[in-house]
Formats: sequence, structure tokens, C-alpha cells
Amino acid sequence: MLKKEQHRLLRRQLKKAGLIDLDNPNFAKFLNTVNEAYKSFDKDVKHIEHILEESSNELFIKKRNLRSERDKIKNKLENIVDNFVGVIFETDLKGNYTFLNNAWVTYSGIPLSESIGRNFQEFLSLENIEGKKKIQEVFVYKKRYIKFIFKNTKNDKKMWFEVKAKLINDEHGNPEKYIGSIVDITNLKETEIKLKKASESKDAFLSTMSHEIRTPLNAVTGLTNILLMEDYLPKQEESLRALKYSGEHLLGLINDILDFNKIESGNIKIIEKDFSLNYFLENIKSHFLIRTREKGLVFKIIKNDDVPDNIIGDKLKLAQIIKNLLSNSLKFTEKGNISLNVKSLGVNKNKVTLEFVVSDTGIGISKSSQDSIFESFIQANSETSIKYGGSGLGLSISRKLLNLQNSDLKVKSEPGKGADFSFIIKYKMSNRLSIYEPEMIKLHPSYEPLNINVLVAEDNKMNVLILKLFFEKWNVRFKVAVNGKEVLTIIDQTDTSFDIILMDLQMPELDGYETTKIIRSFSDQKIANIPIVALTAYAQTDTKEKTERFKMNGFMSKPFNPMELYSLLKLYNKKDTKINTV
Repeated sequence: MLKKEQHRLLRRQLKKAGLIDLDNPNFAKFLNTVNEAYKSFDKDVKHIEHILEESSNELFIKKRNLRSERDKIKNKLENIVDNFVGVIFETDLKGNYTFLNNAWVTYSGIPLSESIGRNFQEFLSLENIEGKKKIQEVFVYKKRYIKFIFKNTKNDKKMWFEVKAKLINDEHGNPEKYIGSIVDITNLKETEIKLKKASESKDAFLSTMSHEIRTPLNAVTGLTNILLMEDYLPKQEESLRALKYSGEHLLGLINDILDFNKIESGNIKIIEKDFSLNYFLENIKSHFLIRTREKGLVFKIIKNDDVPDNIIGDKLKLAQIIKNLLSNSLKFTEKGNISLNVKSLGVNKNKVTLEFVVSDTGIGISKSSQDSIFESFIQANSETSIKYGGSGLGLSISRKLLNLQNSDLKVKSEPGKGADFSFIIKYKMSNRLSIYEPEMIKLHPSYEPLNINVLVAEDNKMNVLILKLFFEKWNVRFKVAVNGKEVLTIIDQTDTSFDIILMDLQMPELDGYETTKIIRSFSDQKIANIPIVALTAYAQTDTKEKTERFKMNGFMSKPFNPMELYSLLKLYNKKDTKINTV
């Protein structure tokens, strides 16, 4: 028989099937088993419901806590955004504002309601973007990063802002929007402008002082060279050579200070050109051979056979480095020898790695002083400075010039055992079979009479006197103009055909650059193509680029070196084949 307490579901199903009064014992036993299963299922359901209820309560509590935490974070973020010193913005991919914080109103004076939805370009004057950049340069559709500086004037006060923005992608990696900031950098920019003006003032001051010092120095060294070319008394030779050395030493100090200033100001550029390493080393040898012999030293240059001749690099920088190192060795070596060793460390992808080593048998450098000697205005010790002199800039300049070319200057030395200064540098290999080097013509001129007409544009009477004395010794025919206007008048009104114009760059009324520009524009090609060589009291790196831009054929520094001046004129001597570059 069925149990009286049947499960509701079982009772409903039996009633529906008309089996309420079924007396079959076996069937009743089966139904009792089903009935117990239903009751057991109810217990399981109640247990699950209990678990679900507890989980639901836990989820509710966690959701409530998360909502509370979210609100706290939201409030914090809103406070951060609202109190951020700059503008925080969000735009769509076209640059239309979708969000701006309150700082926007503070800086722009425009309500948020009138700004949201408008494009950022509507609030930006293109001429106020630093560097005069076009909008396409600072904002490109889907550009990953945006960064530029602009200025804005509010209440008659000029302000500078830096804009930074980053492209944000959606969950599928597709570009969605930009988020960025606009930060007031007025103080920083004003400081930068002041520093720039101060740097420019310093550069202008150094350039002016260089010119003012070189002008009388030109007279000192020029007249000394003239006297050394004259018949002087034997007892005067020592005094004249001491005077010449002092002038050249002062000139070297001026050049060091100017070079150091240019490097510190970031105005040095690496200019790579083809040049012959053989000619370069011959020029170095000629420059130092006489000086070392006068001091009783042996000087030699050793170049390995596998070192290529024609290479591409900045020859002027290399010459300055080598000359600084050799001059340093010459200064501190009283007996023995000085050498320059050049060897190849291998070729890779048309670039040769060269090692230059300058060795001497001089006083040497202690281990403790080897780091400090590369610092600006520093020498090994105070006694060295007093005894040997110098600016303490040569090694510092050399290292900085090498650093600009991804190289460095190393030293190995012991006190009393000399020093080795070395550097490793890479140069491109030139495909040219031979390279003409006008410097080679300048070596050891014979000072024979010259058949040449020279127009000198120079307003300094002492410089004119020096040139006149040189020219008279070399039988050079010349005319003098004191400014650019007079140069143009002489060219236009005289029948003389000039072979070369020596053009001072700083002259009253019309300077050398503008005068050259006018000459190059003449319709008469014979006049327009007259070789023009700049005369400058500035360091070579100050004028080289500008003289090339104004189509000058070269430049010569003051004070005049008689050998260089003669060699220059000899290039344009009518007996020789004319050469168009200096």
C-alpha cells in the first residue's frame, strides 16, 4: 500500500493517471521509492536555495561596497581633474572636444557649454604654434601621439602652453578617441627665452671681442712676420720669434674659448666631405715638423699600409683634434719624440674604423689626474698651469668634438714616462680615385713674384698696411676699398680686370656678404664669377657655412699667415692655371 504522506507532485501525477486506489504491492513499493526521491529532491532544492540566498546577500553587499568604492574613486578623479593645474581633454578622432575640465575655463575664458563639441582648431591660431608649424604637422587623423607648444594672450599677458595627446583604442584595437592635457609652461618658456637671449648676447659678445682682439693681434703678428722677412740684426731674431710666438699663443687661446663656447651652445655641426688622408697627414707633418725641430724633438707620422687614403668625414674637426693633441704633447715634452700613429681596425659595410694615437715622451700624467684633464679649464695641477700655460680647454674640446662623432678620447700615461692619447673613429670610404687638396699647394711656397690683380675690401688701416707690405714684397698689383659700396664702384668704373677679391666680412655701409651677393648677380659673367675670398677675424667654423651660402670661394682668417696668404694668391696667379676653389 502507498504511504499516506505522499509528495504533492506524486499525488498530482497519480490522480491525473487514475491510480489512487491501486492495490498492487509491487507497484506501491515503486511509488513509495519515487515518493522518497521527490522528498529528497525538495531537501536539495531548499539547500541550494539557502546557498543562493546567502550568495545573493554576499553579492548584494559586495555590489554595494563596489558602488561605494566606485563613487569614492569617481569623486577623487573628478577632484583631481578639476584641480589639475592644466587642462585635461578628450576628443574624437577628428579633434572635436568630448570632455574638458574646469581648467579650460580658467585659461581660455570660454564656458564648457560653448566648447564641448567644437573642434580644437577653432580655439587655436596657427601663427601662435611654436615653429610656425602647419596644423597638418601637429595633428594628423589617427596619429598615435600629438605634441606641440603654442602661445596665447589673455588680458595682455602672453602665456605658453604645451599640448600632449595620445590615441586611445577600443576593446577591439580600433582607434576611438584622443585623451590629452594642456599645461601652462609660461615660466619655463620665459626662462628658456631669457637663457637663449643671454646665450646669444654671450655669443655676440665673444664674437665682438674676438674681432676686436684679432684686429690689433693681426697687426702684431703681421708686422712680426714682415720683420722676420726683412734683414734684421742677429740679436733681434730671438725677440722677434718670441713676439711671433706670443701672438700665435694668444690667438690659440682666443680660438679655444670660441670653440668651447660654440660646442657648449650646440652650434657645432659635423660636415662630412671627401678628403685625402695622405694629404691631411702631410699637412699635419708640415705644420709640426718645424716646431718640433726648433725644440730639438723627433716628430714622425706612422700610417699603416692598409689604411685607405680617400675617406668621407669632417676633416676640419679631425684636424682640430689632432692639432690639439700634438700641441699638447709639444707643450709638455722637453726631450725625446712625438708621434702620430694611424692604423685600420677593419672595414665593414663601406665604413673603415681608424685608430689615431698621439704618443710623446713628456712629463706624463698621474692616474689621479687622468680624469680631470678632460674637464674644461682644468690642467693636471696648478704647477703645470703656471709652468706651461694654456687655457686648459684643448683636451676638453677634443673630447667633445669626438663625442659628437660617436667617439671618445682615451689616455694612458705614467708620470715621467710620457703619454698616449688615442681615439677610434669610423669614416665612410670614398669611391673617388683621387681628391684634389689645395692645402698641398700651400706648403713651403718660394715667395716668387706674382702676376695678379687683387681688389682688397678692408676698412681697417692696420690690416691694409700689413697686406700692402706683403704685396709689395711679392710684386702684387692691388687696389683698396674701405667698404662694399666702394668695391662695387671700383668694379663698375675701372678697366682693371681683377683676378681675386679679398673681402672683409665686417665693413661699414655694405658688409662683405651683401657685397658678394650683389657681385654674383651681375649680368656680366666675367664680373659675377670673380673669385671672392672672405677675410674674417672669426674662427673658421663661424664663417665656413655662411661663406658657402653666399657663393664665396673660400675664407682666410686674420691674423694673416704669410705662407697661407701667398699660397692663396698663387692659386690665381696668371702664370698658373686658375683654380675655382680655395
